[in-house]
Amino acid sequence: MWIDLVRAAILAFVMAFVMAFVLAAGLATVPAAAGELADFNAAVEKASAHNRVASGYLRTGNRDLALIEIGRLRTAWAAVVTRFAGKRPDAFDDGAQFGAALTDVSTQLVAADMMLNSGRLEAARNSLAAVRTSLSNLRRANGIVVLADCIFDANAAMQALSVYDDRALDWSKSETRFGVASKATIYGYELSRCDRIASEQVRSTAEFRRLIDGANAGLALVPKAIATRDSELLHRIIIELRSFDNLLAFRFG
Repeated sequence: MWIDLVRAAILAFVMAFVMAFVLAAGLATVPAAAGELADFNAAVEKASAHNRVASGYLRTGNRDLALIEIGRLRTAWAAVVTRFAGKRPDAFDDGAQFGAALTDVSTQLVAADMMLNSGRLEAARNSLAAVRTSLSNLRRANGIVVLADCIFDANAAMQALSVYDDRALDWSKSETRFGVASKATIYGYELSRCDRIASEQVRSTAEFRRLIDGANAGLALVPKAIATRDSELLHRIIIELRSFDNLLAFRFG
């Protein structure tokens, strides 16, 4: 087992080194035309779709299917690097930053594969999450807005609301009531923002509407839980919201 880990580590180092060399060479080239941004986003989304599926399999402990999906993810990402490493869209002003992000994603994918092959499913999942974060940070730094990043923010807002999933909440404290209300409001704002950001094609799909509208319906019950100081009702609301939130991340994040 340790021999396999050492071999995997060496492979990761070599691949990261080669990728860094390729990207460094590419940084000397001029940016692509503005129209290339849409192509870049589409190519990244194709890879990200495999990331979401792989993460879902890892969450449920399905190692074999996760391995297959990570293989597809690495293939899709290699296509991104091949096309854009030496010809970045001009929406990305900083070539060094762009190259560093591509290198980081490539390294994280090698790490995910290595961790999964050694049976460390949670570590592999963390590497895939790091890929999502790296891509999101790159886009945000350059003022690029996509649905996946909005879903990322919505997931964080839902996590903040989930803190109040506690049947022992002290409703007599104003900070408790205010905390529940404010976190629910923030989550609702993020959902509305995602609904606006989504393309018309995505926004009109039955799946997207079911998740967004279902979550909003759950949020509409939060004021009642606060008014009646009903921790059990709030628990049921949060459980349902988590389900919608996880599916949003799985399908559109």
